[in-house]
Amino acid sequence: MYIAITFLIALVALLLVFWGGRVLINGSWLLGFIRGAVGLALLGAALMIVLVAADVYSYRNLAKEHSVGTVSFRKIGDQRYEAKFSDEDGLAQRFELQGDQWQLDARMLKWKGPLARWGIQPAYRLDRLSGRYLTLQDERTKERTVHQLDGSNYGVDVWQTLRGIDNKLPFVDAVYGSATFLPMEDGAVYEVRITHSGLLARPLNKQATSALNEWQ
Repeated sequence: MYIAITFLIALVALLLVFWGGRVLINGSWLLGFIRGAVGLALLGAALMIVLVAADVYSYRNLAKEHSVGTVSFRKIGDQRYEAKFSDEDGLAQRFELQGDQWQLDARMLKWKGPLARWGIQPAYRLDRLSGRYLTLQDERTKERTVHQLDGSNYGVDVWQTLRGIDNKLPFVDAVYGSATFLPMEDGAVYEVRITHSGLLARPLNKQATSALNEWQ
């Protein structure tokens, strides 16, 4: 169903390309300027729709709760860690995080109205990995680190646009799903899972479990 939505958007774009091309090719010189303006507008709209479709396609379907990857840590200095994020496809990215705790965020598109009744599931895209400090003083004075995870690079951000208009469209909401801030510890490994309500992080080894118990 989710791929079908992207296909329908792309089909609308192709129809606009066809109509825009016909207006440009079949126009007379008397009405050339008007036809040309209309044709270029249609082609521009088609390009925008293609970019929207490409951005939407970068999201993953969320049919049920599942693992999106693991996060492991290696201490490299005082309140400095190398974080390794391995996603569900086995692709790994490494980042330096500063602070005492970490958090993974995801962007979520939640369908509503007729789309929800048709059984179309929410979609998600992992967004960023960040660190923070335990004390307010450190938060105010020390460097914060936030790293963007791989996402769409097509120049159109559907999720951000929806947030900018306060989710006023009747068929979709753009929301954040965030794992709770959890402690960073040398050798700690966490699993991150996603549900319809957001992200959950769970310790996978004794270092992570011990750090979590001390923090709580």
